[in-house]
Amino acid sequence: MGRKVLEGIVVSDKMDKTVVVRVERVFRHPLFGKTVKKSKKFMAHDEDNQCQMGDRVRIVETRPLSRHKRWRVVEILEREERVAHDTASDHGGSGR
Repeated sequence: MGRKVLEGIVVSDKMDKTVVVRVERVFRHPLFGKTVKKSKKFMAHDEDNQCQMGDRVRIVETRPLSRHKRWRVVEILEREERVAHDTASDHGGSGR
């Protein structure tokens, strides 16, 4: 039996060598037939700290690496566009 492979979006990269990946799945409700979107968050190992928030990544199941980590980032599928901006203009302040 092969390892599970999932794709998702990085929602947190605050930890060292760890990212939180949100994986969404879409299915039809068994009784009502409505299309439902559910998401689940997985902690994944990022050895070189390459992933950043918003990146689309592929993760693969692996042996337990810590209390919560059982997934590993294998590749970054798409990088999030980074835009440099002035922090003072974001909050309407004078920048002092």
